[in-house]
Amino acid sequence: MVTVQTEAIELLKEGHVTTPKGFTAGGIHCGIRKKRRDFGWIYSETPAVAAGVYTMNAFQAAPLKVTKRAIAESNQLQAIIVNAGVANACTGQQGDIDAEEMQQNAASILNIPASYVGVASTGVIGTPLPMDKINTAIQEISITNESAPHHFADAILTTDTVTKQVAVQIEIDGKTITIGGAAKGSGMIHPNMATMLGFITTDAAVEADSLQLALKQTTDKTFNMITVDGDCSTNDMVIVMANGMQENKVLNVSHPQWRLFVDALNMVSEELAKMIARDGEGATKLIEVNVKGAPSQETASQVAKAVISSNLVKTAIYGADPNWGRIVCAVGYSEQPIDPNKVCVAIGEISVVKDGVPVAFNELDGKHYLQQKDITIQVNLQDGPYNATAWGCDLTYDYVKINASYRT
Repeated sequence: MVTVQTEAIELLKEGHVTTPKGFTAGGIHCGIRKKRRDFGWIYSETPAVAAGVYTMNAFQAAPLKVTKRAIAESNQLQAIIVNAGVANACTGQQGDIDAEEMQQNAASILNIPASYVGVASTGVIGTPLPMDKINTAIQEISITNESAPHHFADAILTTDTVTKQVAVQIEIDGKTITIGGAAKGSGMIHPNMATMLGFITTDAAVEADSLQLALKQTTDKTFNMITVDGDCSTNDMVIVMANGMQENKVLNVSHPQWRLFVDALNMVSEELAKMIARDGEGATKLIEVNVKGAPSQETASQVAKAVISSNLVKTAIYGADPNWGRIVCAVGYSEQPIDPNKVCVAIGEISVVKDGVPVAFNELDGKHYLQQKDITIQVNLQDGPYNATAWGCDLTYDYVKINASYRT
């Protein structure tokens, strides 16, 4: 497989979901939450090829099911509407009716087929949607050129402390292709569809099956490699819309620049994933776990996930305690075929374990390193060519405070 140089991908300083040509977005306060915006939308001037990945939780929320059906029907979307504050999950038949009503009412306002509208919700589980407020908000959807992508990024948040937006540009077939994205996620974040909502837009023309494949591959390396608290939610999805407005030759797996497009999609997804991990509820540090020397890709990924998901590792990093025993313990219970006598571990650049045995190091140096806001843990299994990276955050007292009073 050819690897594309990252120099071919430009990370835009102020990028967002409407940086790609032909997209508008907005967000308003409709009264589900007390003050903050709580209803948002993305709209494409033309129908866009769409792809999606969804939570693995058996309790899949009504809006997720509506969106999944819409994409399956024609592989196209032209709009996505999102509400925050109420998840419309575990709400029975009424929840399904409400999600479909949201879809149909938005389609009527936008004068597009109902199957071209995706629906997403996030918030408290088990509470019925306040449909009077949502239907009033749908009436206020604006698709004029006065786009408000930052309002959209704000409207989809729950316990997040910051918005999460990004865009990149690449050159394909002599055309400047842009990929933009916005996401929400702070708590209930765990690999295997990282619990979140993610919305990615591009003005590239992309074949539907290839777009779905690219999203799945990208998700496995990015959104499915983050964790905050080990909880997998009911509403999580990542949706990509490709409206083709740059009129490039249709991209697919056979296109000579396909790898460049996939790498750009991966960069957008990775940036959003790291923003989610950094903004974990109560978090003070972003943690990156790099695993190399694995005998298979599955082993590399599972070991990285085991370390990043360990509450003991996360609390040690919060306390700036270079307790490497917690790291090797997590490597050991990853249920992967590792040789303990080959494992090497480093905290930052500080080697703490070599060939399965401890290395003498200055504890104060380790403590000083762990007081930083960006922490890297290196694990070398010395048993093959595969590697993986996972992202997460420390686990703090504030996480407990936030979730103890989530509904109040």
